[in-house]
Amino acid sequence: MTHSKQPVRVAVVGAGNIADDRHLPALRGMGERVEVVALVDVEESRARALAQRWDVPHTFGDLAAMLAAESPDLVVVCTPPGAHLDGVTTCLRAGAWVWCEKPPMLSLSELDAVAELERDGGPYATYVFQHRFGSGATRLRELVRTGELGRPLVAVCHTLWYRDPAYYEVPWRGRWATEGGGPTMGHGIHQMDLLLSLLGDWREVTAVTGTLERDVETEDVAMAVVTFASGAMATVVNSVLSPRETSYLRFDFTDATVELQHVYGYGDDDWTWTPAPHVADPDRVAGWRATAGVPSGHAAQLRSLLDSFDRRERPQVSGVQGRETMELVTGIYRSAATGRSVARADLVPGSPHYDRLGGELVTAGGAR
Repeated sequence: MTHSKQPVRVAVVGAGNIADDRHLPALRGMGERVEVVALVDVEESRARALAQRWDVPHTFGDLAAMLAAESPDLVVVCTPPGAHLDGVTTCLRAGAWVWCEKPPMLSLSELDAVAELERDGGPYATYVFQHRFGSGATRLRELVRTGELGRPLVAVCHTLWYRDPAYYEVPWRGRWATEGGGPTMGHGIHQMDLLLSLLGDWREVTAVTGTLERDVETEDVAMAVVTFASGAMATVVNSVLSPRETSYLRFDFTDATVELQHVYGYGDDDWTWTPAPHVADPDRVAGWRATAGVPSGHAAQLRSLLDSFDRRERPQVSGVQGRETMELVTGIYRSAATGRSVARADLVPGSPHYDRLGGELVTAGGAR
């Protein structure tokens, strides 16, 4: 890969924890490939404090003013979900590429509005789904592509996390209008995206959601069964009520079971590869494992994004790839609301939940 001779000029919007803990360290880790030129926050004092810590030269309280003054190549959007649409579209109109934190948008209609502003060769908008980019997932994706593990049959995708009541004291959390959904939208979406990146096109989903414990508008637990175009079936569970946290994925193929267990990020050693009883060649089994040593995380995705920027090509988790996970989120909420299975093909403009994910949900024994 030949990198740009000039560093990619990057601005970060939103001076909260995710920028401080994840994005700015990842950007610094790219060395001379990037130059962080500005930080933006509606509370400019927060931006100044963060800029001082990370040696960023300029701060702004207004996104449009920053774009006019700095003309960044790439803007990292780390604002609360309700501000994503305005922030991303403003950047695209200014000609800047965008890397936006999850959830991508509050609805499919918002996501499609963003897509209308993209152009061949850029600017493009892409979204933070960093678990696609670890070497364990990259290796498994290649084995699925070549058919080395046989046909995919059964999968499990569980995001069992814990968020106490204080977590929801932040005003925008737990509300349809500002967060877009509960753990399906804001937590399990990472593992669901990894699931889809490995098993391909999903076809239909049947789901229930419940608000069992937290004082929120949205769900605090959701369960779904997803069928794929390949014929494979997966169970998906998203929870913020689980004291022993785990992120667990399991894939059963005709020739092997592949498992991943972690919480917020994985390495190669977090994957387990188990051959089926009829697979007796130890050399074949030994060749399955990932050995590149690339952990999942913001740095791995950022490196891929910068490569795409250098080539002026659509980055991963953009366009169709960026939409498919939001389609599954939408399908889960629509199924829970109607009490019926939802086909991916039905999630089109004008259909229920295309413009807004919240609404009246079916109530049955505590589930809604």
